[in-house]
Amino acid sequence: MAVEIKVPVLGESVVEATVAKWMKSAGEAVGADEAIVELETDKVTLEVPSPVNGVLADIVANEGDTVGVDALLALVEEGAAPAAKPAAKSAPASAPEPAPAAAPAPAAVPPVASAAAGVLSPAVRKLVEENNLNPAAISGTGKDGRLTKADVQKAIVGGSAKMAAPTASAAPAPAGLRTSDAREERVPMSRLRRMIASRLKEAQNTAAMLTTFNEVDMSAVMALRAEYKDDFEKQHGARLGFMGFFVRAVINGLQEFPAVNAEIHGEDIIYKNFYNIGVAVGTPQGLVVPVLKDAQDLSLADIEKSVTDFGLRARDGKLTPADMAGGSFTISNGGVYGSLMSTPILNPPQSAILGMHKIQKRPIAVGDKVEIRPMMYLALSYDHRIIDGREAVSFLVRVKESIEDPRRLLLGV
Repeated sequence: MAVEIKVPVLGESVVEATVAKWMKSAGEAVGADEAIVELETDKVTLEVPSPVNGVLADIVANEGDTVGVDALLALVEEGAAPAAKPAAKSAPASAPEPAPAAAPAPAAVPPVASAAAGVLSPAVRKLVEENNLNPAAISGTGKDGRLTKADVQKAIVGGSAKMAAPTASAAPAPAGLRTSDAREERVPMSRLRRMIASRLKEAQNTAAMLTTFNEVDMSAVMALRAEYKDDFEKQHGARLGFMGFFVRAVINGLQEFPAVNAEIHGEDIIYKNFYNIGVAVGTPQGLVVPVLKDAQDLSLADIEKSVTDFGLRARDGKLTPADMAGGSFTISNGGVYGSLMSTPILNPPQSAILGMHKIQKRPIAVGDKVEIRPMMYLALSYDHRIIDGREAVSFLVRVKESIEDPRRLLLGV
């Protein structure tokens, strides 16, 4: 019995994905819950498993294809066993070994490729056109000989399938057209990178974005952490970092200044009575923002455990669309990469984002004395359409006060 493998629900507002990689080939055995294909959305990369034991009978969507929710990806023949490969026939012992024949001249167009050269998915066609390739000269490994993204990328690396160079009488290339260069490598943007670029540009084009700065003395939090970090880890099984303190400080500020936690929807303002705090995490594929849902109900230990889990799953590509949905405010920590100061860009439709930075010892005035203190610059970017300067500055001051005196976090003041 053939079981259909379809595109699962991809998460809030995500309606399509790109087939990134098939982990199994047609005819291979698959186990129940074994990942067989990897899909890439504008937020995450996710694996689709087989629901049954059997054989991958047919691959319907090729690598590079764009597929919608519930679209058919493949068919798995439940309970079937992979076909055995026919044994190679051995030559008779008495038969003399034939002399090697001259190598035949290579065919101009491989038979498999020529049959499917005109049937290209949008992603494959784009890659072919960008690299000036002749699709008829590339062997296709997809269904019915269709070209896959991997086939084209292999041809690019091998330098084959280039279109014939124009003759001297051909028209010159249009001005501004970028030509290929052996010292450069052209790689198509991933779906995630394209979406990151689109959303960041949308934020710049739509919001009246402004950034306010402050600096925070980290002495009290660092002393508290140094004193209790070992006991904290033994008790809760999680490392005591700085993010938990900042999440708690942000929630205190958002409760006092609700506009910073709101968003614009048409001509209305939506004020949220919950605090879903996004924590920006860097991955090899780009920046993703998993969300601490209802963070106001989480303890410091819960926050630290969740942030650690997000980091590990982001590194391994295991975050799900649900992990990224529903954020109302974002915290981005550029300090882990050494950033001293930056102006973070809003994460639409949110109206504010807090940027943390590197802790650096600097001389500051304490009363009438100059002391060396571990200082961090904070940056709050906000949408001036909904948040006034007074609210933004006051919110950031409240975060500063909570970090410089962590007892405020316990007392909620």
